[in-house]
Amino acid sequence: MTKTTETTSETTISHYLCIGCPLGCRLEVEEDNGYIVEVRGFTCKRGEEYAKQEHTEPRRMVTTTVRVNNGIWAKLPVKTTAAIPKEKVIELCQQLRQVNVTAPIHIGDTILSNVLDLGVDVVASRDMPTAPN
Repeated sequence: MTKTTETTSETTISHYLCIGCPLGCRLEVEEDNGYIVEVRGFTCKRGEEYAKQEHTEPRRMVTTTVRVNNGIWAKLPVKTTAAIPKEKVIELCQQLRQVNVTAPIHIGDTILSNVLDLGVDVVASRDMPTAPN
């Protein structure tokens, strides 16, 4: 996502690069006194929805790793089950840095529930077998 902003009198035009589909449309959101007046540049409905969401409350999926005890690898890839507010990403990553799980873990297993009281879980993105003795 790329964002630039132009301001003329009370009207603000913000520019975004859409990631809602593979087309990557260049979007413009025109805002007047805090209200979205118009969204331009989208070629599908997802683009319009993405622009409004990104302009008012940007959200991100989080993918990272956590430490594993007794697994065949030292790190387990994890992800959020839904996008979270962008300003909470760093806080979640700091919390995940403290997490240590023990193998075996199965893809989809919940690693953390209701992170930061957002109603979103962090789940395993792959299986993690126990290391052979």
